[in-house]
Amino acid sequence: MINVLETHNIEKKYKNTSVLKNLNMSIKKGAIYGLIGKNGSGKTTLIRIITGLQSPTGGTYSLYGVPYNDNEILDMRTRIGAIVETPSLYGNMSAKDNLIVQFKNIGIPSLDKINYLLKLVGLKNVGSKKVKYFSLGMKQRLGIAIALSSSPDFLILDEPINGLDPEGIIEIRELILNLNKNGITILISSHYLDELSKIATHYGFLNDGKIINEISADELNKKMRKKMIIKVNNLKEAVKYFEIKNISYEVIDNFNINVYGEVNISKMVMDLSKKKCIIEKIHESNETLENYYINLIGSGNYD
Repeated sequence: MINVLETHNIEKKYKNTSVLKNLNMSIKKGAIYGLIGKNGSGKTTLIRIITGLQSPTGGTYSLYGVPYNDNEILDMRTRIGAIVETPSLYGNMSAKDNLIVQFKNIGIPSLDKINYLLKLVGLKNVGSKKVKYFSLGMKQRLGIAIALSSSPDFLILDEPINGLDPEGIIEIRELILNLNKNGITILISSHYLDELSKIATHYGFLNDGKIINEISADELNKKMRKKMIIKVNNLKEAVKYFEIKNISYEVIDNFNINVYGEVNISKMVMDLSKKKCIIEKIHESNETLENYYINLIGSGNYD
């Protein structure tokens, strides 16, 4: 199967500043690909290159197997819908009129699809209400409807939930999942990692202009370690026990320890009690996507 997108050693420089450096990534058809990186890591620059708004300084990329400098790339780009940064909307027009303008701009003669798009993004009943009175979530959904005007099968969203309230975030999440179920491959740039973990099927971690890791959600779930936070009355004996048993741990303070991996809790409690080390509290949890990302790039590089 040909990947929707492949990049090979992409570079982007502005004068003496390198924003992207030998960047390699691939997006499989049908994926929801979460592009993760801190602010200024190059996410938007990469998206602008993929959508043809900018050219790379070096390297190459392909869409549906067609290199970006091939004459056929224009046909491939018609299969892309995108919101880069914030959607461009006409505030004094209704949602329907915004879509009519978009249809005319891209040369779609029939307006039959407009009502379908408004229904798809949950804006069918807003009537003649001007867009300037929309909530931020409604504006984002209208932006997605506009991006879907050309019936793309690859949708690129740059920070689609930035600034949304919880209700707006849920609406965008459900819309993205629905679009993906209907066969649209989606690339999402976001720093809302908890939300991204609810929808992404694949991840690319961007740091210092490079993709430092690509991984599927299934693989990531297997890698993310189970964790227990235990509170003890004798830290020294607890640490000695974990060292002898080769159990992965991390001391939090004089009483609390993170314990990683599969551990027989009953046996641990009994063994430690024999050493006059009492476990006063146990809290079990799994590592989060944010934990994984911070560990990947190093906590000193996270902001």
